[in-house]
Amino acid sequence: MAAKKNALGRGLGALIDSEEEKEQIVRSVAGISEIPVEQIETNPFQPRTGMDEESLAELASSVARLGIIQPITVRELGENRYQIITGERRWRAAKIAGLETIPAYVRKADDQGMLEMALVENIQREDLNAIEVAISYQRLIEECKLTQEMLSERVGKNRSTISNYLRLLKLPAEIQLGLRENRLSMGHARALITLEDQEILMKIYNKIIHEDLSVRKTEALIKKLTEAKPSEETPEEVPAAYHDLQEHLSRFFEIPVEFKRSNKGSGRIVLHFRNDEELEKIIAVLDRLNR
Repeated sequence: MAAKKNALGRGLGALIDSEEEKEQIVRSVAGISEIPVEQIETNPFQPRTGMDEESLAELASSVARLGIIQPITVRELGENRYQIITGERRWRAAKIAGLETIPAYVRKADDQGMLEMALVENIQREDLNAIEVAISYQRLIEECKLTQEMLSERVGKNRSTISNYLRLLKLPAEIQLGLRENRLSMGHARALITLEDQEILMKIYNKIIHEDLSVRKTEALIKKLTEAKPSEETPEEVPAAYHDLQEHLSRFFEIPVEFKRSNKGSGRIVLHFRNDEELEKIIAVLDRLNR
């Protein structure tokens, strides 16, 4: 009796001789399955639009030596058919390395659930370029019916950060391509997005590319060019009737509001904020009005 008690006291190793059997039991407890690589198909909702062939080859070399360290996540389509939710890069590397099976978590998810999981997982890992992140945010908002506040909770980012990414999609296609190809940084893009004049915008973008301007030099150049441009705005000529509206908006947003009007009659309303908290407050008010 004592001998049997000691054997049980040694744990799993006393009951299972094969290391491979031990690993299979551990994987089973953790909810991980070994799935044949050929039974898995790609995710049509994958937000990544391109994969670097060199880094993929390096990963495949590592997988050939060490195997897949982090399981992928799939959903079951039918008998012996699965679709990737996250981990397509690891799956491709496993195929290149010649693996017959790959460890995977199997989850149940509909198309919207798959899209949300794929986008959020990739965004959280920060392995997308700035434009892909922006597109992912936009898809989550439009296709998963999320508000910016809900999206902020999903991805763990401030709403002001999300807003900055979404604004990138308003940049000309040439500049968006430059961001995709890492020819300029997010800091450059945030400086460029403040420009309304498309001619000045493209002029500065080309200088960034050809002269390898830093973000600080870019911001200084933008300030110089915009200040040098003659302005038609004459705030003093704002009609008196607008002053009441200006005061009303200032009270409504609880921030300073300024009217600017040109000699031709066009103009703009400027909302001033001193920090991210005040910006968040403005966005929250506008979100409520938009519902």
